Amino acid sequence: MAFVTTEDGVEIYYKDWGRVDAQPIVFHHGWPLSADDWDAQMLFFLDKGYRVIASDRRGHGRSSQIGTGHDMDHYASDVNAVVEHLDLRNAIHVGHSTGGGQVARYVAKYGEPQSRVAKAILVSSVPPLMVQTDANPEGTPISVFDGFRSALAANRAEFYQAVAEGPFYGFNRPDAKVSAPVVANWWRQGMMGAANAHYTGIAAFSETDQTEDLKAITVPVLVTQGDDDQIVPYKDASLKQHELLQNSELKIYEGYPHGMLTIHADVINPDLLAFIQK
Repeated sequence: MAFVTTEDGVEIYYKDWGRVDAQPIVFHHGWPLSADDWDAQMLFFLDKGYRVIASDRRGHGRSSQIGTGHDMDHYASDVNAVVEHLDLRNAIHVGHSTGGGQVARYVAKYGEPQSRVAKAILVSSVPPLMVQTDANPEGTPISVFDGFRSALAANRAEFYQAVAEGPFYGFNRPDAKVSAPVVANWWRQGMMGAANAHYTGIAAFSETDQTEDLKAITVPVLVTQGDDDQIVPYKDASLKQHELLQNSELKIYEGYPHGMLTIHADVINPDLLAFIQK
């Protein structure tokens, strides 16, 4: 197992597959998952000749279950530690959900001055700001995220089961074809991580205003989301991302849920490849 140690002593687990001289694609997972959530994409792009890298966020998966640093600044710094350790250049950074926030902060803060980033892809991602505020009246009320925290603290296992078999993949829709193995894999990944990291991370993905991060990014960005995303409402996420970014393309999938990367990989993967190859 491969790890890099950050400046504050956190061991970040990462996967690194493919030829070291191939163009790298770096994948950033959502909350409360792990690098394993990118299996369908990593195998697809590996087969296309790319070098594929994915890490477990601090407190998630196989990375250190540390009690501090569960915020976007540390998430981005940890990414930078992996990137510098592997000396990745001309990389494509792909983020899903909270991972999209991680990508936005990393690219804005670390990626472009060092010419390490070629393009970015935001999939069902949280920026610019999820929570409802006076400046963001279309956002999700803070009571919803307080409910997440209460449910996690009361019974994390039950909460994660309900998320996975319900809104995350749209399995709560009347015509949904539910996949028990997909639900089980989501639950497995979530329960691998630390409860404290997941609890604190709710504020990181919901209350971090990343408007300035998006404005600062100049590399080409693909923004994509399903219009039936019950976790991150697309009108307050992808549509606003596209407006704030300097150089972006927008693709909305009709009827697709938050977890579309897993259950619609046959459609999403070729679309990501087409953007990367432009």
